[in-house]
This record gives sequence, C-alpha cells and structure tokens, in this order.
Amino acid sequence: MAEKLQAVEVLYCGVCGLPAEYCEFGSEFEKCKPWLIQNAPDLYPDLVKDSNLKEADKVSDQLQSTSISEGSSTSKKEEVKRLPGGKIKKKDKQEIIIEKVTRNRRKSITTIKGLEIFGVKLSDASKKLGKKFATGASVVKGPTEKEQIDVQGDISYDIVDFITETWPDVPESAIFFIEDRKKVPAA
Repeated sequence: MAEKLQAVEVLYCGVCGLPAEYCEFGSEFEKCKPWLIQNAPDLYPDLVKDSNLKEADKVSDQLQSTSISEGSSTSKKEEVKRLPGGKIKKKDKQEIIIEKVTRNRRKSITTIKGLEIFGVKLSDASKKLGKKFATGASVVKGPTEKEQIDVQGDISYDIVDFITETWPDVPESAIFFIEDRKKVPAA
C-alpha cells in the first residue's frame, strides 16, 4: 500500500505574516531579520553569520574604546558606512575638479564638480558664477549622476580666486584642473 501523505507545516513570520522562506521578498525584511535569526536560523544562514559578525564588531569597538594600551588613546577612527550585502560606501574625496571642454573648435564649457562636498549650494553658486563672469551657468547632472555646474565659456583663468574668495571653507589645495577635453559632436 502507498504511504499516507503528511501535511507540511509552514512556519509563518511573526512580523510580516508571510511564510519564512518568502520574508526576503516582502517590504519589511529589515524588520523581520531579528525574528528570522531567532526562529528560523536554518533558512537564512547568512543572516546568522552577519549578526555574529556585527556582535563581534560591537565587542571589538567596546574593547578599543576601553583600551589600556600605552601611547595616544585619542586615535581618530574612520567612519565607514556599510551598505546591504556587506559593501562599503566610500567617502567622497574632498576635491573640486574644474574641467574645460571644447566644442565646435571655438566654443568651450567650464565644468565645476565637487562644490557640494564643501557645503556650497549649487543653485546659488551657479547664479554667482553667471553674474561674476557675465555668462550662462546652470546645474546639470553629470555622467556619474552627480550634479555639477556648467558655465559657458572659458573661465578657468579666474575661477580659483573667485571660489576661494566667495567660499572661504574651500581650500585652494582642493581645486584641480583638467585641461581641454574635446567633446564629440552629437550625431
């Protein structure tokens, strides 16, 4: 005779109400993680491993803060932001890049990238640049999806002095030039 089929017991998440296997596809997965680690560790072994690593990091941070070592105990710790998946978010380099792009052999555009890192509002900066150099200036998204200021004309001769005078928080050593990049005309 054939064996009797047994009913399958499904473990439902105590937070979102979905079956535990499907929590990762729900909108509240971050809230479900502690519940899953405690009640279904075999379904998500990566979560258990990550939680163990986080606990180890907390313990090591506590040990470092209460270290008894000789020497300077006021060492500066770098702030590292961790993204989902264990990736580390890099800090933006504190530099301003001024780039002169030539188009149609005679016309040029000066691009200023990185002013927002120093706390400068880009819309206000573009207005000031347009008034100072009597030209068009606008805030646009660059190829890396970050906003930058495009100024019509070649203003690279006086831009460093203007930036350092207008915004004293910007050091002159943080400003770099990229000269004469040719822009390919649109076909």
